[in-house]
Amino acid sequence: MERKITQDQVNKIKTKWGIIGESEAIDKTVCRTLMVAPYDMTVLIIGESGTGKEVLPKIIHDNSIRRHKKLVAVNCGAIPEGTIDSELFGHVKGAFTDATSDHRGYFETADGGTIFLDEVGEMPLATQARLLRVLETGEFMRVGSSEPKTVNLRVVAATNKDLAKAVRNGQFREDLYYRLSTVQIDMPPLRERGHDIWLITRYFLNNFSRERKIDKVDFAQDAREAFERYSWPGNVRQLKNVAERIALFEAGKVVTEQTLRDEHYLPTINALTPAGPPQFDYNSDRAQLFGLIYSLKQEVEQLKHAMKQQPAALPHITTDVDDLTRLATVQSHYDEVSIAEAEPAHMGRGGLSGHVTDVSDVDDIDAHEVKTLDQTERETIKGALKRNSGRRKATARELDISERTLYRKIKQYNL
Repeated sequence: MERKITQDQVNKIKTKWGIIGESEAIDKTVCRTLMVAPYDMTVLIIGESGTGKEVLPKIIHDNSIRRHKKLVAVNCGAIPEGTIDSELFGHVKGAFTDATSDHRGYFETADGGTIFLDEVGEMPLATQARLLRVLETGEFMRVGSSEPKTVNLRVVAATNKDLAKAVRNGQFREDLYYRLSTVQIDMPPLRERGHDIWLITRYFLNNFSRERKIDKVDFAQDAREAFERYSWPGNVRQLKNVAERIALFEAGKVVTEQTLRDEHYLPTINALTPAGPPQFDYNSDRAQLFGLIYSLKQEVEQLKHAMKQQPAALPHITTDVDDLTRLATVQSHYDEVSIAEAEPAHMGRGGLSGHVTDVSDVDDIDAHEVKTLDQTERETIKGALKRNSGRRKATARELDISERTLYRKIKQYNL
């Protein structure tokens, strides 16, 4: 028999867990969460950073047969790669230098209950294999032990990454992806929740004023509409920061759209428009790509010259030349096809500071302007950080690398 969830049940859950909103998108998410909660199935929660995904595992656990046992939440992205196996599965005394005693991991701690794996997309491939075994058999071994242990628990995972894309790129196991996403629940971004944006804003404003015992802020209609038009890339987390800043500095005042513009409460006035795909300036990236092509071309010429001078002494160089030639060809093809497709429609081919219009113009680039690979990587990361206002998670997504790798590069290049 089909199990139906009523609107009254949805409203009670939203009240209990502090979920603010009346939009169809959020009601659908809560409804799906309640439907799957009683059944002991693995759940994968998909949603952008800052949307509040962490509340859904609490609802699932609280409405499941495991509600009298523990709910253990683990942020996989915050655990260093070298210690994540030990943290999740435990270790035995002597397993490594600092292992002075046996240690129970999160899976043993959550036995009988529910474990919530947040940012599961950041999990290393080796750990993914161990997680898959736990999901399929309930068995695992502590680090440094040959004795299998068994647990009986429910796994709820969450990610802000496109795991299907990660699978295609070899960054996430396909079998684990299908095992985790037995049931998938989408947490809607703030920009898709319409009038909920103002309801949440009002809650944060009033809550801040009441706790700090300061005068409340009033919003004019145009300011409310501006808030609802803004795309909120940081979702609820960003909205809370902006609302509290306004509650502090505009206490007792009426905030208008002009106030938002003048005081820069929203990052840019261009953001006060309906959300759309981000537009980036690809000029700097094109310049770096041209520099790489020129550098490869120079290396090819030097190697060809060396072969003409001493062909017998350099039997191994032919392969290198062929590889470099192919790489230069690929780079040229990438410029002609990929970047042309990626750049905005209004950008012409002459977008490189107005003087490089085609790959053939690479010959005109001054050799002193060519950058090393390290310099190119540094500038690329620096540019991505700037475009994302310093937000590492968003920058890592744009560059299609893990946050851990991005953090290491930031330290390496002293950014």
